[in-house]
Amino acid sequence: MIFSRKRLRLAALAPLLLFAPPVQAQVAPVAAAEPRAEAVVPARPALWKIADKDTTIYLFGTIHILPENADWFHGPVQQAFDSANLLVTETMLDSPETLQKVFLEKGMRHDGKTLRESLSASEREKLEKALLNLHIPIETFDQFQPWYAGLVLSLLPLKAAGYEQANGIETQIETKAAANKIARHPLETADYQIGLFAGLPEKSQRSYLNEAVEQLPTLREDIGKLVAAWKAGQAEELAKLLNEDESDEVMRKVLITDRNKAWAKWLKARLAEPGVVFVAVGAGHLAGRGSVQDELAKAGVRSIRVQ
Repeated sequence: MIFSRKRLRLAALAPLLLFAPPVQAQVAPVAAAEPRAEAVVPARPALWKIADKDTTIYLFGTIHILPENADWFHGPVQQAFDSANLLVTETMLDSPETLQKVFLEKGMRHDGKTLRESLSASEREKLEKALLNLHIPIETFDQFQPWYAGLVLSLLPLKAAGYEQANGIETQIETKAAANKIARHPLETADYQIGLFAGLPEKSQRSYLNEAVEQLPTLREDIGKLVAAWKAGQAEELAKLLNEDESDEVMRKVLITDRNKAWAKWLKARLAEPGVVFVAVGAGHLAGRGSVQDELAKAGVRSIRVQ
């Protein structure tokens, strides 16, 4: 990773992360930046395609949350989307209430211990300090699994910095698809995605929580770098920020590699059906070692960078 050697695993759970039930906290809001005189440069996020004689599939990497409504829907991306008769996303986001229920059900502990009791003395001390700094009672996450506590803790500074679901690319794309009456297909169910985190070994979950706590002081800056790389279409930079320093191979396999393999298999099979498909998945899945494109190449399917 190019900064502080920390993971941005925040993005791993895809757009579902914004539906995790919130906790009460008093994180200081970030002051609005002074307007600049120079013109805003339109975003040019990365876009690829795979195709055969009667099928074209576009692969678009998304950012699940943004601090503002970035100017990204133009040029090749808009042309690709407007030509599509099917939108494929990681999952459906149609029922926030149902998603929150699943988060709570899968996030609860069932071993008779509290979260803090399951941590080492140093881990517990760091977690309690972070909670106090956020004006959260130290017992708030006692009944929850480490992955859930880490996820919610990662969201709080971003909410305070103005990152909103409404500005997320999936939200915008799904709104456009509904307006254009484009058919939709999810690659995974919400229950499955949340279950990926809930099913991680205790060691991996604790590692995730510990790094989420460690990352809190610089999270806004780190995510800002992620957004900047996405806007510039710097796919390899995104891979470095999101994936390449993943020291927990179990986590990498469950959250990245296995899913990329499954999606590539689905994409190759979809080439057998005619039509134009617009696939929008997290940008971290479309760059770096073991990307969807890498898995497609192994299966004999070539991807071409369009933007």
